[in-house]
Amino acid sequence: MSALINTPDLLATSDIWSTSAACSELWMILRAVGDETPRVYRTRVKGLVAAETSLGPLEAIRRIRGELHERPESFKSLLRIIPVEATVPTELAEIVETALRLAEKIPGDESFRVTLEKRRTKLRSREVIDAVAEKIDRKVDLGDPDWVVLVEIVGKRTGIAVVPRDGILSVQKERAQLASKGK
Repeated sequence: MSALINTPDLLATSDIWSTSAACSELWMILRAVGDETPRVYRTRVKGLVAAETSLGPLEAIRRIRGELHERPESFKSLLRIIPVEATVPTELAEIVETALRLAEKIPGDESFRVTLEKRRTKLRSREVIDAVAEKIDRKVDLGDPDWVVLVEIVGKRTGIAVVPRDGILSVQKERAQLASKGK
């Protein structure tokens, strides 16, 4: 049985005790940033929420980041919000093929790294990362890449996105930055 029932545009994390609150919070935030009909649901993994949005994954992250900067007090349960551009079966060949297709948007003179999170799978991290990275004909930069190839394995389904380095929203990190700036 798949942990990701549909094809989410976003995955969001919370602590395992706050999954329901994170669902509500993400739904309210998506409404606040202009999606009139978001669909937010729990996955079978504690602390992992999925969302479908009419905004699309990258635009949703951009708008949610703006909301975080305007109203950080609205973010109580969400820890990270991760875009998903494609969802495929958790099979190495499918993951590599999709990541390669999405990575075509990385300019030839820019760098990337593969970031993998896996839950409920027997695939080995190194196996997935190496298979994806070796197919992308761009410079690898693990420390400060221009782009991130995100691979989110959740059981029998895998979400993939290729985003600029600021394409993942780390609520805690950005709240700390805002606090240090006195906002």
